[in-house]
Amino acid sequence: MFDICCIGHITLDKVVTSHSKKYMAGGTSFYFSNAINQMDVSYTLVTAVALSEMHYVKDLRSKGIEVKALPSTYTVYFENTYGIDQDHRTQRVLQEADPFTIEQLKDIEAKIFHLGPLLAGDIPVDLIKDLSTRGQVSLDAQGYLRDVKHQKVHPIDWVAKQEALAYIHTLKVNDHEMEVLTGVKDIKEGAKILADWGVKEVAITLGSKGSVIYADDIFYTIPVCKPLRVVDATGCGDTYMAGYLYKRIKGAGIQEAGEFASAMAGLKIQSSGPFTGTEEDVIAFLNEKKC
Repeated sequence: MFDICCIGHITLDKVVTSHSKKYMAGGTSFYFSNAINQMDVSYTLVTAVALSEMHYVKDLRSKGIEVKALPSTYTVYFENTYGIDQDHRTQRVLQEADPFTIEQLKDIEAKIFHLGPLLAGDIPVDLIKDLSTRGQVSLDAQGYLRDVKHQKVHPIDWVAKQEALAYIHTLKVNDHEMEVLTGVKDIKEGAKILADWGVKEVAITLGSKGSVIYADDIFYTIPVCKPLRVVDATGCGDTYMAGYLYKRIKGAGIQEAGEFASAMAGLKIQSSGPFTGTEEDVIAFLNEKKC
């Protein structure tokens, strides 16, 4: 029995910013795994890649991360382009991977399953339902809101959202994703709608404005931990969730967990690639910035 299991595809990522162009591994599973690996928690990753990208799996295993790698015809290939405003990006998808199935996950036991779909077909609703019978399900909803046409990513609504969200304990969305799901712009109104659909803890990230978490009719305002410099925002949401779920499974309250998550994301954005700091680094940054 693991404390946390992340399920999601590792991607090939091309990251384009105003001052650089880099090629690297990516995806929720990659950034989440690297970040949670620095914490004192029992963890495993379930991913799927083509044989040509198995070296990414080997790299994760070399860091001590337990990985179940499933076969896939292709590895997901994303191109992420950021402007001066790092809160938003444009994306292209050059390849898609095979979806996960209930059969592939039947032997995995965890207290929390964190799902990181990158595209709408990655994780079927039936798999969400199955996992919910074995542990709490945490979801980053971004993949369900992506429609790929001619390699370009367009925002769409998630047709099965109410059916699926009834089985989700913790949901992470940004403000734009919340609006697509609920049809409203107001953060508090949107959070309440998502909770009415069954979500127990709704985490809405607001980029440079921090985040809001709604649970048990209480709104928790999580301040941003401003970085010394903004280098690369790719993976910040995944790093945030790694910090949040780590603190929650360790017994921390929502406010404490949210502030820890904010500090982790603040540290990560200062450099390209995944979070590589320690829990002590996060606490020091949190205290220094007085987030």
